[in-house]
Amino acid sequence: MKTQTVNISFSDELLKDIDAVSHEEARTRSEFIREAARAYILRKRTWKGIFQTAAKHIKSLGLKEKDVTDAISSYRRRKA
Repeated sequence: MKTQTVNISFSDELLKDIDAVSHEEARTRSEFIREAARAYILRKRTWKGIFQTAAKHIKSLGLKEKDVTDAISSYRRRKA
């Protein structure tokens, strides 16, 4: 796999946190940041898929955004 080197700026505090966790996990800083980027991308794609699926389902039922928010509010009131 071809790799490229990039320069990224972090605040001192964030870099200290990155280094602390990297050290705890016996990883390099680069390995830690690569894994963090992968996890972030996966999370974003997962949530995008969830919202797209929900939007299709809502549309197929002929619901409007207000119908959904009203149903959520009603559910929350019953659970409280």
